[in-house]
Amino acid sequence: MDLLRSLPLGLYLEQPQTWLHKIDPRVKFAWLMSFLTSYVLANNFWRVLLVVVLILATLIARIPRRVWQQQMGWLLMLSFFVLAIAAISPDAMGVDYQPRLPANEQILTQPPNSNNVVQEQVSNKKYSYVLFHKGPVKVTRRSLDLAVRLSTLIFTVIYSTNLYLLTTAPEEITSGIESLMQPLRRFKLPVTEIALTLTLSLRFIPLVLEEVQNLFRSVMTRAINWKKLGLKGGFKVWMTVAERLLENLLLRADQMANAMMVRGFTSPNEHRVQWHDLRLKGRDWLAIATLILFWGIRLAIGTQV
Repeated sequence: MDLLRSLPLGLYLEQPQTWLHKIDPRVKFAWLMSFLTSYVLANNFWRVLLVVVLILATLIARIPRRVWQQQMGWLLMLSFFVLAIAAISPDAMGVDYQPRLPANEQILTQPPNSNNVVQEQVSNKKYSYVLFHKGPVKVTRRSLDLAVRLSTLIFTVIYSTNLYLLTTAPEEITSGIESLMQPLRRFKLPVTEIALTLTLSLRFIPLVLEEVQNLFRSVMTRAINWKKLGLKGGFKVWMTVAERLLENLLLRADQMANAMMVRGFTSPNEHRVQWHDLRLKGRDWLAIATLILFWGIRLAIGTQV
């Protein structure tokens, strides 16, 4: 199992360079926050629309199929299972819904006229809280609503973040966030140190996956008889693996710190590296205009009633 390919968390796609790569990281960060926040107090139509927009953005950007196929497939499958399980689960409303008589019982004894005919036609449109009920399977309006919320939330949060990391280099992310956090310097917050910490953490994610992969392969190649070891013996083996993983990660962190010290690094303010020239171009202003249109549509049709 290749974790670096099956779980591309925090990895950046260097080639090919798509139009998503060329957008300013600050604008892409605003889009990411919009996807994560527009979901709040939104109706189900908007939640499903966010999923469709993310899939279309991936296809239109012409990101290689090998990059997104496996992760999107597993994520869609997970969302589908969450949708199915939540839809047939109890909706936590233990109320028996049954038809009731009208408040004015004289309507039943009055002779039919034009008004009563219209009222009768309206009353024939029965409201059904239970959408599907066959055997132990029961789907209600509330359970289906909760299922759509959960499934779309899982896909939107995970895939929008992954798409942002996939098309934005770690240095661009930290430079963009540092630029957006400049007003906080007035409150004497260490903006540069926070940006440096974020850069190192993003660079450290692939190292963690690599160490986990190497240890997993080392355990598999030894052909350990887990049945013979039993529960206690298997627990000791995995505790040894976890201890070794922690030692390797601390060693990698120490090597990274030594490399920075050898290069004369003393503080972020004195050894700042300008990774990218953050200037808004024509495509960035187009993305900002589209973002404004995005929020206009959200307020017009996406608000939950």
